[in-house]
Amino acid sequence: MSASRLTIRSVKARAVNAPISRPVKNAFGVIPSAPLVLIDIATDQGVTGHAYIFAYMPLTLRPLVRLIEDIGVDLVGKAIVPFDLMRDFDRKFRLLGWQGLVGMAVSGLDMAFWDALGQAAAAPVVQLLGGAPRPIRAYDSYGVVDPVADKADLLRSLERGFLGIKIKGGDGDATNDERVVRGVRDLIGPNIALMIDFNQSLDPVEADRRISRLAPYDLHWVEEPVPAENLLAHAKVRETSVTPIQSGENWWFSTGFAEALAGGACDFIMPDLMKVGGITGWMQVAGQAQAASIPMSSHLFAEASAHVLAVTPTAHWAEYLDLAGAILAQPMAIVNGSVTARGPGLGIDWNEAAVAKYLV
Repeated sequence: MSASRLTIRSVKARAVNAPISRPVKNAFGVIPSAPLVLIDIATDQGVTGHAYIFAYMPLTLRPLVRLIEDIGVDLVGKAIVPFDLMRDFDRKFRLLGWQGLVGMAVSGLDMAFWDALGQAAAAPVVQLLGGAPRPIRAYDSYGVVDPVADKADLLRSLERGFLGIKIKGGDGDATNDERVVRGVRDLIGPNIALMIDFNQSLDPVEADRRISRLAPYDLHWVEEPVPAENLLAHAKVRETSVTPIQSGENWWFSTGFAEALAGGACDFIMPDLMKVGGITGWMQVAGQAQAASIPMSSHLFAEASAHVLAVTPTAHWAEYLDLAGAILAQPMAIVNGSVTARGPGLGIDWNEAAVAKYLV
């Protein structure tokens, strides 16, 4: 088969609400399961590209399925050339705007485009991008934890070889955050990177106060301490923070990162493939990160992120949070605390029996 001549025959989207191994509690509530939209792009050569996106809540599943399939009607008959298709999307949605469900749908379609190209070439996507599969160090991503109640899980992460652990903060007061961070640091020791994610829950004054209070515990980064769209607040917090500021999962496409980097909003960036424009958008941001000498990590989507991080000059960490393992034929493997790109394509295939079980 020839990847250069793939033509889209149909676009299909399905909604599932898949179980996850541990609920994710954050400052705003609990995510008990993984509402996912599965995307299948069939081509004239018999290859079907796969990707999934995370809907955050079941409420958005139906709109996303409808949106992806309606966009797909206009894609039928077009060649899979991701950069050209992204340019077409830009023209189509420029007046409407890229953020929100449209951005998620477009990014998911882009990931499926690249998966189809990789399958047609019988090669992993990382190879199409000019690289080769290699282990990328990952951190185990938790929600709000209790150092006593969650001790067994945290120690299991270390047994699996993870060199980093991320926990959530901001669900209580500063005293509670310090109690949790101190307890986790005592448990995992000084040589494991410990990150905390506030999920945009603080104002700049409170962010400064909590970051200073947590400084003795050698945090690797403080993530999204203030609302993501408030770049000025991010920059102000960063000016006085003794701990590096991480952000980016809620910045949209390459222009969002260009504005954030120009404003000095953070020390590290972590694009989300579902919001940055898929594989195509990620590569544009990776160039910006290289020019700015800023470390770049991934947010969610470990299966696809392992491909793009392997060709990212400033690759930092891969986030591991197993959202899709319950519906994948081969869930992502952790080997010595690392993830490695699989193929062909993105290495994604559905466990159709599980999909049928959790179909919405």
